Amino acid sequence: MPASNLLTVRLPVLVFVLVSAALIYTSIGPGKGVTLAIAVASVLMFAATWASAARLLGASAALHFLLIAVSLGWFAEQMGSTHGWFFGSYTYTEVLGLRCVGVPVVIPMMWFALTYAAYVISNLIVWQAPVDGAPGVGNAVFLSFLAAMIVTAFDLGADPYLVYVLKAWIMTKTDGAWFGETVQGFFGWVFVSFCILCAFRFATRKMALKAGSVNFLPRHATVPLGIYSAGLVFQVFLGHPVEIKSIAPFAMGIPLLCALAGLQRWRNQLKAV
Repeated sequence: MPASNLLTVRLPVLVFVLVSAALIYTSIGPGKGVTLAIAVASVLMFAATWASAARLLGASAALHFLLIAVSLGWFAEQMGSTHGWFFGSYTYTEVLGLRCVGVPVVIPMMWFALTYAAYVISNLIVWQAPVDGAPGVGNAVFLSFLAAMIVTAFDLGADPYLVYVLKAWIMTKTDGAWFGETVQGFFGWVFVSFCILCAFRFATRKMALKAGSVNFLPRHATVPLGIYSAGLVFQVFLGHPVEIKSIAPFAMGIPLLCALAGLQRWRNQLKAV
């Protein structure tokens, strides 16, 4: 087996399987129904987005994205929960299950899934294709900022639910301007997402990323779009407080519809070739 295949496919998959097994195993027990549901959903979402990224970007670039998102996401959450950086001061509860040095394992997994989904959505909006349409620092910065805003649009409704319904973490300040949450947290989401996406783009700027080959077909783009859509549907029906049910269709629905239009145009372009 080539060494590159071992490092980019077999070993990472083995690590993922072991971590997932530990995460799910430790989530089983009396009174842990919510924790188990979150663990299973996170594993499935992470696996689906990784598989999609491997087809879209190639195994090596997908692994770059995964490692950057997981490591920077973990660092941001570790600094946030211990020093109040980025998101404000907060403390995790036991709801999210197994932790890695104080940070629930599902959190870095979500950072990867959400930033990858936003990467594809932002590209479909701007380039009508799931990958970047042009190289250059300016394009990388602009697309990364747009994708960071798309990630944060999801968080506008997800954070209040996780804090006040699931009680996944406890904020030190509960009198913020966004349904009791501080606006600082959303600036933190934009900043951390932007750093992840910029780091990925600069790390892979010399790699040839081109979708539409035999490895990545238009139907594969439905994975990141489907995950983002699922978040939208969840917030519309189960969002808390009730105002979130009205906010989500606009905050998340507008970029999603624009991306679907871009996907349709890309499909038509592929058919014309």
